[in-house]
Amino acid sequence: MTSAAAWWDRHQVWLYVAAIALGVVVGLALPAAGPALSLATTPVLALLLFATFLGVPLIEVGRAFRDIRFLGTVLAVNFVIVPLVAFGLSRFVADDRALLVGVLLVLLTPCVDYVIVFTGLAGGARTRLLAATPLLMLVQIVLLPVYLWLFAGGAVAADVAPAPFAEAFLWLIAVPLAAAAIVQALARRHRVGRRIARFFAAAMVPLMMSTLAVVVGSQIADVGAAAAALVRLMPIYAAFLVIMLFAGLGAARLARLPVAETRALIFSGATRNSLVVLPLALALPASFALTPLAVVTQTLVELVGLVVFLRVVPALTPVAGRASIHRAQRRR
Repeated sequence: MTSAAAWWDRHQVWLYVAAIALGVVVGLALPAAGPALSLATTPVLALLLFATFLGVPLIEVGRAFRDIRFLGTVLAVNFVIVPLVAFGLSRFVADDRALLVGVLLVLLTPCVDYVIVFTGLAGGARTRLLAATPLLMLVQIVLLPVYLWLFAGGAVAADVAPAPFAEAFLWLIAVPLAAAAIVQALARRHRVGRRIARFFAAAMVPLMMSTLAVVVGSQIADVGAAAAALVRLMPIYAAFLVIMLFAGLGAARLARLPVAETRALIFSGATRNSLVVLPLALALPASFALTPLAVVTQTLVELVGLVVFLRVVPALTPVAGRASIHRAQRRR
């Protein structure tokens, strides 16, 4: 790793905060730039995920998929615990149908994209989480209409189309993953492949900063315009992050997961699929005009929360502490 890349890594948390702040400033000062930044969101995120996948030995993903204990715990957290938490928190906006649907849409869908990046940055088992991604995507497509029908009514569930999920899976998962596999195969035989891999390994932090700035900058003006209605959502989304931090930690301990998998589980339970469900929210009827903004508000709260998670999650799951427990168990 070059000295520049090492500097990026050492200061990454504050750089992410600066990227979010830059997005806020640009989005508010230049609201006309919002549409262009929105168009840039998918390409920037796809590039970030390509770099992430490139850093994961894809040959290990098949082995990770056989880790039934981790996969089972991830599914239980995201599709049993999270719906209960989402239902409880959504009651605080049950009087406003558009906000209610926005909260449910975003909280009921586990993230399948930049969660892998943050998991890796926190020392989590990103390979295990990468293996779980197709399953998480498939299950949320099937269960989201069911939970919406239960929590918000059948009319809302009927308005949600699956097409944006399929499009997001193609551009944010399948294409970057296939490109990473090609480069990894090339790197085993040719120097150019190894150079590409080294370049993107060193560029991870700048790519993450670019993604944060673009996502925030593209949406902050719209959120600011409806701030009076959306401000009541912020405590809900912040509470979700706190609840899922400890719910994920508790579930990992019950399942006796290793430290790296515990961190991956916490990030999976707390991080939501806002960039994927946003097209679903935008496709709803005009009476749900606040629903997309409710989804975007969750993105902004979550991004700040994830920067905090990069410090808090490793502190709550120290490697040395867990290792000493294992040694003590072996002595018994």
